[in-house]
Amino acid sequence: MTTEVTGAGSERSPHPGPSGQAPDQRSRGGRRGDAEQVRRTRELSTGFIVSRIAVLGIVAALLIYALPPLIQTEAWTALGVVGVVTALVAYLYLTPRHIPAKYLVPGTIFLFAFAIVPIVLTFVTAFTNFGDGHRGTKDEAIRAIETSSVTQVPGSPEYYLTIAERDGELVFLLVDPDTKAVQAGTADGLSPVDGAEVSLTGKVLSAGGYTVIPTAQAAERDAEIAAFSVPTAGGAVKATGLSRAFEGKADKSYDAACDCVTSPSGGRWVADEVEGYFVDAEGKHLDQGWKVDVGFANFTKALTDPTISGHFLNVLIWNFVFALSAVATTFALGMIVALALHSPRVRGTKFYRIILILPYAMPGFAMLLIWRDMFNTDFGLISKLFGVHDWLGTPTTARLGLIVINLWMGFPYMFLVITGALQAVPRELTDAARIDGASAWAGFRRVTLPLVLVALTPLLISSFGFNFNNFNNIKLVTNGGPYAIDNSTVGATDLLISYTYRVAGFDSGVADFGFAAAISVFIFAIVATVSTVAFWRSRAQEEVYS
Repeated sequence: MTTEVTGAGSERSPHPGPSGQAPDQRSRGGRRGDAEQVRRTRELSTGFIVSRIAVLGIVAALLIYALPPLIQTEAWTALGVVGVVTALVAYLYLTPRHIPAKYLVPGTIFLFAFAIVPIVLTFVTAFTNFGDGHRGTKDEAIRAIETSSVTQVPGSPEYYLTIAERDGELVFLLVDPDTKAVQAGTADGLSPVDGAEVSLTGKVLSAGGYTVIPTAQAAERDAEIAAFSVPTAGGAVKATGLSRAFEGKADKSYDAACDCVTSPSGGRWVADEVEGYFVDAEGKHLDQGWKVDVGFANFTKALTDPTISGHFLNVLIWNFVFALSAVATTFALGMIVALALHSPRVRGTKFYRIILILPYAMPGFAMLLIWRDMFNTDFGLISKLFGVHDWLGTPTTARLGLIVINLWMGFPYMFLVITGALQAVPRELTDAARIDGASAWAGFRRVTLPLVLVALTPLLISSFGFNFNNFNNIKLVTNGGPYAIDNSTVGATDLLISYTYRVAGFDSGVADFGFAAAISVFIFAIVATVSTVAFWRSRAQEEVYS
C-alpha cells in the first residue's frame, strides 16, 4: 500500500463523506440508486405505453363501430362530434404533455356518455310525441303506409322466398319459379344475386354476402317478416309465410301536391303536422304517424288531465312514505346488527356476517317472486302464520308488506357500509365519552352516530333516490294494486314510476315515450331537489364534526 506524504511525514488517507462512507462505497451506492431509478423509469414508461395503446385501441374500436350507422343515417352532426372527440383523445395520448388530463378524460367521457346524454335525451323526448306509431320521420311513415297496404292482385308475380340477413339487416332472397333467377329484396328495392345455390324446391342454400336464416329462427321473427316489404316499380313484394312471396299493389299512395294519402276507393287523409298523423274528414287517422315537436303538451297533460293529475298527489305522498321508510328501516336494522357484531366480546363475527349478507347476494328478481308467493291468499306462509288471508288485497297491509320485503332485501347493504364506517370511528373518542361518564346510549347518539352519518349521508341519499324509483318491487309483488273497483288506472301501492309505466301505455303495448319522458322529468326534479337539500344539510353537519 502506498501513501502520499504531505508535510512532516503525515499521510493523506481517504476522506470519508458526510455519511461516513468512503468514496468508492458512495459511488457503488450511487450506481445502485441510478440503476433502481432507471428500472422504475422503464417500468413507468412501459405501463404508460401499454395504457396509451389500450386507450387508443378502445377509441379506434368505438370509432369503427360508430362510423357506418352514422354515415348510413346521414347524421353529420353526430359524426362531426365523434370525429372531434376522437382527434382530441388521440392528440392527448400521443403527446407526453397534459398528464392530469390523461386520467380525467376517460372518466369524463364515460360520465358524459352514460349520465349526461341519457338525461338530455329524456328532456328532448319529453317535448315530442315519440312513441309507438310516431317513431320515425314523415317519409318513413309514408313508406310504411304504402307498403302495409299492399295486396295481391290476379296475375301478380310470385316467388320462392328464403329469409336471409346482410350486415344485420333483413333480406328477402327471391327465386323466380320459371327462370330460377335470384334477386335480393331490401328496404331499398331489388338487386340481382349471382352465383347463388338453389335447391330443386326453390330454397336458396347459399349466396355470396348473405347469411341464410334457418327456418326455426325465421319463425321467431314472424312479425318482423310479415311487416317487411320490398319496394318495386309496380308496388311492393310481401311475404306470405316463410317460403312464398308475391308482388302486389299498394291500396294507398302519397300525393305530394295535397300532402295527403289517397286510395282508389276515394279515401283521403291529410297530413296534420301538429299531431303527426294523416287524418281524414271525420278526424280518424291512419295507424302510422311520425315524430313531431309538441312543446309543453306532455307536461300540460300530466298536470291538467283529471285521469292523471287527479291521482298524482296521492301517489306522490305514498312515494315519499315508501322511499323514506325504506331508507329509515334498512338503516336502523343495519345499524343495530352492525353495532352488535362490532363489539369485541362477540365471537364468530365472520360467520354471522356471511349469513347476514345472503339476502343481498340472492337475485332480487327471484326473491321478490318468492315473497309474493309467501303473501299468497291460499298457500302463502305469512298468510297462514298471521291469519291475514289477503295481505296484498287491502291498501294498508299491501303497503306494509312492501316495506317489510324491502327491509329484508335492503338491510344487508346498510349493514355492510355501516360496519365499514364503524371501523373508521376512533375508539379513543368512544373511550373518552365513557370516561366522562356518558352512558352507552349517550355515547352512541353524540359520538358514534354523527360520525357515521357524516360518512354515510351520500349513500343514504342515493338509497332514497333508488327506492323513490323502485319499480321492480312494485311491479313484481303487487303490480301497483290493489285497485279500486271503479279505477283501474292507479293502484294503492303505485309509485310514480310504476304509475307512469301504466298511464304511458307500456302495459297495453302502445307506449307513449314522450309522455313517459315528461313524467320522468318531474321525478328527476323531485329527486334532484331532495338530494340537493340533503347534501347541503350534510355539508353543514360535516363542518360541525370535522
